[in-house]
Amino acid sequence: MRATRLAFNAVLLTAASWAAPAFAVPAVPALQAHRAVYDISLDKASDRSGITGITGRMVYEFNGSPCEGYTVKFRLVTQIVTSDNTRLTDQQMTTFEDAEGKTFSFVNKSFVDQNLDKEVKGTATKEANGLKVDIDKPEKNSLELAPTQFPTQQMVEMIGKAEKGERFYETNLFDGSEDANKVVTTTVVVGKQADADNADPEAPALAKLATDKYWPVDIAYFDDADKGGEEVPEYRISFKLHKNGITRDLVMDYGEFSMTGKLVNLSLFDQPKTCPSK
Repeated sequence: MRATRLAFNAVLLTAASWAAPAFAVPAVPALQAHRAVYDISLDKASDRSGITGITGRMVYEFNGSPCEGYTVKFRLVTQIVTSDNTRLTDQQMTTFEDAEGKTFSFVNKSFVDQNLDKEVKGTATKEANGLKVDIDKPEKNSLELAPTQFPTQQMVEMIGKAEKGERFYETNLFDGSEDANKVVTTTVVVGKQADADNADPEAPALAKLATDKYWPVDIAYFDDADKGGEEVPEYRISFKLHKNGITRDLVMDYGEFSMTGKLVNLSLFDQPKTCPSK
């Protein structure tokens, strides 16, 4: 299942790929270090999917600064009910990006019914002509991929374009999920900034951020390796994006079924406003 990539990208604020020295504070949106908890539930499912119910919880924790780099810890646990059985999936991912946004290390693990199903570990390094990916697990391998962004660079770009009123654009992404062997193309649609709603069910979890404005965002993901026939996204996500990078009210659509993620708890972490001198 591609739930790791889809859910991970819906909330991902991994390392910022700052185009600036490691000890300079860049003029980019201030991304808030935080821990967010989401309740996961089935939105809709076709008869073909065989899915009759999904419940679960997703936890996303983002820490670090443009001085020292950034760490993300992500976990998605779901109970998937079909007409034949019930399955418990546990998907975990940890990433780190250096302060200059040149390297991106990742470890992702998938468990099914508490048994390890897959573990992928490696490091991606930006080079002059593309991206080099060195994979340590499940077996050693090296890949050369197209030039691309890491997830937080995509987030920073998205916020910048939203503030400028740019509504539609295309970009690409490497996030280390699944087999960590591909770059995906994304098309991003950013709606007009909206005012907060007092009746918003996520307002209690947002606390002091409940009055903040947000942008509605929709992202479609396309597999660059699949060039045949009509281009249909592998999956898509929609969410509400805050200026500080926090995302909520998630819808993760796999085509044959979709899940929602509702913010139920949010903890904001202290972070340095400036970097120490070298």
